[in-house]
Amino acid sequence: MGHLTLRHFILKRQVLDLYRHAIRSSRVIRDPVARGETIQWIRFEFERNRHLTDVDLIKEKVKMGRRELREILPKAH
Repeated sequence: MGHLTLRHFILKRQVLDLYRHAIRSSRVIRDPVARGETIQWIRFEFERNRHLTDVDLIKEKVKMGRRELREILPKAH
């Protein structure tokens, strides 16, 4: 990937924070099967985008992730 810029470093932190928040937020799902499926989906989405390097695209993905989290797990906020 080359060297990381300061913007990449900051975005990486935001992505990790979003991931942790998403996993923690899934605790509001009482059904263990549904919770497991939700966690699996969260992990898949982050893994699928793990190799992105375009700063603008990463920022957009973080923004979309936050919005999806609010829509899927509204009680978590």
